[in-house]
Amino acid sequence: MASESSFDVVSKVDLQEVDNALNQAAKEISQRFDFRGTEAAIRWSGEYGIEMEASAEERVLAVLDVFKEKLIKRKVSLKALDAGDPRASGKQFKISASLQDGLTQDQAKKVTKVIRDEAPKGVKTQVQGDEVRVSSKKRDDLQDVMALLRDQDFDFAIQFTNRR
Repeated sequence: MASESSFDVVSKVDLQEVDNALNQAAKEISQRFDFRGTEAAIRWSGEYGIEMEASAEERVLAVLDVFKEKLIKRKVSLKALDAGDPRASGKQFKISASLQDGLTQDQAKKVTKVIRDEAPKGVKTQVQGDEVRVSSKKRDDLQDVMALLRDQDFDFAIQFTNRR
């Protein structure tokens, strides 16, 4: 009798890659001519928060663009970044952004619904905290589920871990 194979669907970011992107963006901002005199800066604000600031609204949006560009080069999905709108704070304009870590209950329900509706029969899903465990007796079915999920246009980033 064949044992069950499984994998987990998660939504996590590599914090080291994000940190590298943030450091590269900070270095570029400090060296670029168009940021001179705008007091532009980007820095961590807690474990999953990022704070950007500049003296003008368009400059703080440019800081966000530089950061997004660095994230893309480091292969971090922009779906994991949730950036707010620029807000005035004294003489400065600020943007607060946060990184998504883990699937919310609604996101996990979306993933399980897609699998239930479109995956081969015999594929089981189970929500475990902030991840979804997908299991089946056939490994080919699991590969089909991975391809199915990759083709979906979720509004959040997903990765596959714990393949057994």
